[in-house]
Amino acid sequence: MPTLPGLLRQAGAIPVRGGRVCVVTSRSGKRWVIPKGCMEPGKTAGEIALQEAWEEAGLVGALRPEPVGSYVYEKAGLTCHVTVFFMQVTGGMEDWPERDLRERSWVSFTEAMARIDDPGLRELIRGVAAHKAG
Repeated sequence: MPTLPGLLRQAGAIPVRGGRVCVVTSRSGKRWVIPKGCMEPGKTAGEIALQEAWEEAGLVGALRPEPVGSYVYEKAGLTCHVTVFFMQVTGGMEDWPERDLRERSWVSFTEAMARIDDPGLRELIRGVAAHKAG
């Protein structure tokens, strides 16, 4: 995707283990989100998604090769475009880089959709839930 002024490219993961989804609080602690972060030169969207899952939630695992989709949101006057991957979690640590900044919570797909404000992200989680059930 070309870089446009005012557009911030990000990548994130919907971490799943045992039929539950991991959500984290935003840095402000006011919203529930998925682990996500800004694209970095020389790294793929998948690499960023895995990196953010570790930094923000202390999780490791494997991504499905293709993104489940993307969503757009506004932050500080910028438009953020997030490419999102399904992540099968294989492990988690009790200590991780942003542990003091965020809360991590394992919830059902239904609860994740209830906690997340962003409609685009809710739709992606709904799609993952439907695919897992099917």
